Parts: sequence; C-alpha cells; structure tokens
Amino acid sequence: MGSSSAAAPPWKQLLLSSIQANSHLKHHSYFQLATVSSNNRPSNRTVVFRGFHDDGDEILINTDTRSRKINDLKHCPFAEICWYFTESWEQFRIRGVIDVVDGTTPDPLKLQQREKSWFASSLRSRMQYLAASPGLPAIASSEQPPSLDPSVGPVAAFGLLVFDPHEVDYLNLKSNERLLFTSAASVDAQKLWTSEKVNP
Repeated sequence: MGSSSAAAPPWKQLLLSSIQANSHLKHHSYFQLATVSSNNRPSNRTVVFRGFHDDGDEILINTDTRSRKINDLKHCPFAEICWYFTESWEQFRIRGVIDVVDGTTPDPLKLQQREKSWFASSLRSRMQYLAASPGLPAIASSEQPPSLDPSVGPVAAFGLLVFDPHEVDYLNLKSNERLLFTSAASVDAQKLWTSEKVNP
C-alpha cells in the first residue's frame, strides 16, 4: 500500500541526498533530458541541473533558445529526465511537462527567475549564448569573439526550462529497491504525491 504527502515531495529528499553523496564526482549535476521531436521521434541530450525553483519541486535547466529542443517542446511539452548516480547506483527517471521561459514570456515572475538563473551562471557559461546558432554548419570567421558585460542581464538566446515533475521512478541497484512516486492535484490545487514500492 502506498503513502501520500502534500508537503515536500518525498522523492526530492532522495534526489538531494543522492546529489550530495555523489557531489565529489564531476558528473553528479548532469542528467539526460528526452523530448519528442516534431516527427514524433525521441530526442535526447545531456543537460546541467541548475537547482529547484524556489522551495518547490520544479527543476531548472538553462538552454539556448535556438537549440532543437525548443522546437521539440513547442511540438510537445512532455519530457523525461534520466539521472544515474554512478557511486550510489541510483537512477531517477522523472516524467513531466516543461515550460519554456524566454525574453518574450509575459509573466514578470518567470522573467525574474530567468534573470536570476542567468546571473547564477558563470561568465564562461553565459558567453556560449553569444556564439553562432547551435546545429548550423560552422563557418570560419576572422571576427573578434563577442564580449559580454557581466552586469548586463540575459541575452536573447538565453532561455530557462522549468520542468514540472508528474511522476518519479526511483531505482536503487545496491539495495534492489524501486519506488514509484506519482502526483495528482488535491482539492486546493496543491500537488499531492503518492509513493508505492514496486518490483525492480
């Protein structure tokens, strides 16, 4: 029999503990993000975990708005994260919906979060959004590389993906334990999480 909670999602503490336990490994903050392309085929790539939105369960991911994943998400907002921690042998598969926040987003609170994520990134990371459009043929250029004022806010190509989890499939290969966390809206529109132990 499963248990339910309307407070902090039970899987979030598991994930934070896994991140902490594997924090000495360079790849602990990288995971795979799968989307559905416009031809209805899967599209996958590795992205960087940028934290949770406020105190909630939404996962933040920085992105180039010129990348193919943006078209994928316009076609279909559903996505899945696969995060494997090599030291602790734990896998998190997180299914949910992504909200793309770019410079044209009308919501001022979302734009504030985008700006916050921009300034939380290193200068080197921010510089990549001034580079040529990803995925297009490379053209040799003698132009000076663009410069960036560290105090200036997000450039047009900088986008923020806000991943809203609906289901989390947790597998621990050391303990041979698997838990399935699913969410549903409660009466007061809060997200209610239910957990169930399932066969690995």
